[in-house]
Amino acid sequence: MKTTYRVAIPLLVACAAIAAAVAAPQGGKKPVPQKSGVPRYGMVVYSDLCVQDSGEFGGQRITLQRFAEVDTVIYEYTAGGLSWPLVASDVNIDPRGKMLYFTVQPPDEPERTISGKFTPDGDTLTLDGGYCGDESLPMKLLKVRDYGQKPKACRACPAPKPGAQPKPEQQPEQQPTAPKWETAPPSQG
Repeated sequence: MKTTYRVAIPLLVACAAIAAAVAAPQGGKKPVPQKSGVPRYGMVVYSDLCVQDSGEFGGQRITLQRFAEVDTVIYEYTAGGLSWPLVASDVNIDPRGKMLYFTVQPPDEPERTISGKFTPDGDTLTLDGGYCGDESLPMKLLKVRDYGQKPKACRACPAPKPGAQPKPEQQPEQQPTAPKWETAPPSQG
């Protein structure tokens, strides 16, 4: 019995030492920071939802789900109250994970394409177009990290700039075009 313990205990200690050496970081190697804007797999929510003075929600929310086979987007926006979620069609994310565009069909409205760019760290999605119709104020949706956080108060639209031309309402509406990059299958590896 003593021989068994004399062999088993040093063998157990040796196995633990080997396991610790294998699991330890190698000579100061740091993890490589993620170079793409959005991760290749998983779910990410971007939102600028806020509460207006009237107590209703304002803003929009984009839920991006990335799977091996397909990417899906659930789009929610406000038009008085928060809309029903719209499942987007034609979801395209460039292979580097830095740009996105998708198409939604709101009820009783024409189909529209929404596009934007991710920041290098993936914490912000900046949509093409402008906030309150002003192209100099981009629409920025922040990555949601705390789903229990209370929404912030909405910021008011800025006063129109003096000398700004009002948009004519009789002009036919032009459909936005998709970004000029080709989608490519994701690299597996």
